[in-house]
Formats: sequence, structure tokens, C-alpha cells
Amino acid sequence: MNVSRISSTIQRFLIVAFLLATVATAYGQKKVRLRESDELRVGKKGDQRFQRLIGNVVFVQNQTTIYCDSAHFYRKENSVEAFGKVRIIEGDSITITGSRLIYDGDQKTAKFRRNVVFTKLKTATLYTNNLDYARPANMAYYFNGGKLVDSVNVLTSKKGYYNANTNMASFKQDVTVTNPDYTMYADSMQYNSRTKDIYFVSKTTVVNKDSSTMVYQHGVYNTVTRVSDLHHGVGESKEYTIEGDEYDVDAVRNIARVRGNVVMTSKKENLIIYGQASDYFQDLGITKVYNKAFVAKVTDDNDTLFMTADTLVSIDSEDEAKKRILAYHNVKIYKKDLQGIADSLEYRATDSTIYFYENPVLWTQGNQLTADSISMLIENNTISKMFLVDHAFVISQDTLKNFNQIKGREMTADFAGRHINRVIVQGNGESLFFALDDEDQSFMGMNKIICSNITIRFKQGKVNNLSFYIRPEAQFIPPHELKKEEKTLKGFVWREGDKPARTDVVKAEIAPGEL
Repeated sequence: MNVSRISSTIQRFLIVAFLLATVATAYGQKKVRLRESDELRVGKKGDQRFQRLIGNVVFVQNQTTIYCDSAHFYRKENSVEAFGKVRIIEGDSITITGSRLIYDGDQKTAKFRRNVVFTKLKTATLYTNNLDYARPANMAYYFNGGKLVDSVNVLTSKKGYYNANTNMASFKQDVTVTNPDYTMYADSMQYNSRTKDIYFVSKTTVVNKDSSTMVYQHGVYNTVTRVSDLHHGVGESKEYTIEGDEYDVDAVRNIARVRGNVVMTSKKENLIIYGQASDYFQDLGITKVYNKAFVAKVTDDNDTLFMTADTLVSIDSEDEAKKRILAYHNVKIYKKDLQGIADSLEYRATDSTIYFYENPVLWTQGNQLTADSISMLIENNTISKMFLVDHAFVISQDTLKNFNQIKGREMTADFAGRHINRVIVQGNGESLFFALDDEDQSFMGMNKIICSNITIRFKQGKVNNLSFYIRPEAQFIPPHELKKEEKTLKGFVWREGDKPARTDVVKAEIAPGEL
């Protein structure tokens, strides 16, 4: 026989043998095999024959091993019904237990029922009564209530699935997350059991252990580092609500940063703070709002007091005496009947007083008020008194552009409704008033008075009469004798050009109903 022909025949034989072995191996991988059982019986269900196995039953298919107390093995259909203490071990990381199992060897799907526990080693454990597990995709589904538990959180929902390959879980309907520091509620949520990241994919409410709440639309929160990147949120505490477009929360250091269209509302003080950026330091009880920041406070005369500054700071505390709002720098305020500027400002909740610092100027009903420092008392949500301390100066302009002036060491202005009712000057009082004819408003001369104390009474915001106390020195100067340098008191500065308009203070459009 030809040697080459023999060699060719052997090669063909080896190829056929290899192919047959490969097919047999593949066929074997598709089939569920019974590895052991204490007892074997034959049963029949309709036209289907099965093996009834009792005691220490074990099946295998590839990397899957099934343990149970008893089973019906449909060899022809390549399926198993398992009963009792059922357990599947998939590879070296997944274990599933339950009371009943239907396993399809062709589709490689396992349907567990009653007391089901799905465990991914060192990652998470899922509890439910109804679980479908697809081996090829390593996906576990539950559809009648389930609970995922790991070292950090407990997550429950009506429906959900868990991808064992990516460690990503998705929860649907009545989702609840419980943690020692907070509880979350949502309609939908995703969770990575390896990285411990919670993904907010629908409106999510977070209730913290201090009873404060936050509502987010979407974003991600790491439950280990407690750092988050969240979007379109609204937060609420006993004192405030705050909302914005983006939230960066560091729950370890208790710091939250809000960016974009920030709106912070004080429930008790009936005021709203707006801005484009906010930083909240929970341990200090301090909130900063900046970048186009301004405040709106509704008063009882159905008007709104607006205030802006480079930075607004709210200090919250259980001690009422420590609660306050600070504003710095470039402070401007606007109200229909009151405008003002200063370098910085402080509002104390305990005495309902606003303090203006460093070159403050206020304008009201045509009067300009200046002093080294000015404070304003708010009673019943409206201005009650104003205190001008050190180098107090009040200026108003008449119809002929003359400047009526009053100065002194200190002044107290009383308000009635929206108008100045009375001003009391204490110490080093001086005044210049230009007399006008009542009929034709022609200039008649100027009254100059120096004394210790002065009381000025107003009517509809205009000077009505003056009273001078403790050795007043009065002088009337007719127009033809009046010199230019005598028309102003020392320290006179007219700052009408600095008076802010509403558009200088209100930095954004305010939605109807916000105030």
C-alpha cells in the first residue's frame, strides 16, 4: 500500500475523530447531568417521563451546580424541577438558594420561588420570593418585591434586576434606601454594589437623620465616600428650603455646594436669597450665597425690600442670639420708598435689626441719610426706626435745588407706615434750611441753627417743623447776603448719583408667586 495514501487516511480519521469529540463535548455542555442522588424512581406527568430523585440530589451543567432535597429530572426536555433546600452555585462567586426551582438547561435559565437568596460573593445579597436568573447574561430579575443588602445600604423595591457581571442593580416602583444616616425614596434608582454608587434616575427624596430633606432629579451619590454630584435639587430643613441646578455634596465633611439658579428661602423670616452659587457648611451652620446674589424680603406694606452684595452669608444656630445674615461687599438695597448702599451689612434675627457698616448711605422720601454706621429696626415686617451713629447727616433738596441739611453726633429716625415721622438729633446739632414763599415758592433766605439737640417732624416725608434745644444759636441770612460756602455744612456730600435703581439690586427675574 502506498505510504502517502495511508498517511492521508490516518489524517482524515484523526480529523473526524476530533470533530466527533468536539460535537460530543458541546453536546455534553448543553445537557444537564445528574451527578448523584440517594434514590431514583421513574415518574410520568402527562406524556412526559421524568426521573424522581430523592435525597442529596446534585446536578451539573458546565460551571453550574444544582443541589436540592428532591427533584424531577426531565432528561429529554433537559430541564429540572427541584424542591426543598434548593441551591445553585454558579462559578466561584454566585450562590442562589430557595424552596423551589425550575431550571431550563437549553435556555440556561433558573426560576426560583419562595425564600430566595441571591448572593454575589463579597458584593451584595438579594432577598425575594420570586427570582428569575439568566445564566448567559448573569442577570437576576425579581418582580414581586425584593431587597438588596450590602455592607452599607438596604435597598427595597417592587421590581428590579441585578447584573452580576457589572454589579449594577436597577430598582423600579416604591424604591427605598435605608442607611444609618438617611433614608431615600424614589420610583426608579440604580445602584452599583461594588463601587457603592447610587444613581438617581427619577425624582428622589432624601430624608437625613436630622429630619432635613433633599429632593433630587438625577445624579450620583457614593455611599462610602459620601460624595455626590446631583442635579436639580430642593432641600428643606426646619428653618430653610434651598434649590438649585447642581449639587456637590460631601457628607463626610458635611459640606454641600449648589450651583445654578440657587433659591434659598427662610420660612420664619419671610425672605428669599437668590444667587448662582451656594456653599453650605452644616457643622458650622453657615450658608454662603454668591455670584449675582440678592435677597428679597416682603414687608407688611405689601412691598418688597431687595438687597444685593458680592457675598451673602446665613448663620443658623440653636442659640437665637447667634442667628444672623451677613452681606459683604458692595451692599445695595432697594425698596420703592427706600434705597441704600454700604460696604457690608448684618441682619440679626433676635432684635430684627439691620446694621450697615463703612460709609453707608440711605435715601428715603427725598432725604439722604449718612453716618459712620446706620442700623434699621424691623417691626411687624416693616421699618420702625433708624439709628445713625457718629457724623450723622441728613440732606434733602427743595424745588429750587437748595440743600436742606441737618447734622449731629447721633440721630434716631422714627417711621410711621412708609414715611419718616420724626428725627431726633442728639449732640452737636446743626441745621441749614432754605425758606421758600408758600405761594410762589420763591427763595426768601436761609435759616442756620446751631444747638445741642434738634427734633424734626415730618409730614408725608417732608419737613413740617423743627424744635431746637439747649442754647440754640439761630441766624437768618437773606439771599443777597448768602455766600456760596455758607450753603453747606462741613462734611456735606450729595450722593444722588450713587442711589441704586431696582435693576442694580435685583440680579435675576423672579418667578410670579415666589414673593
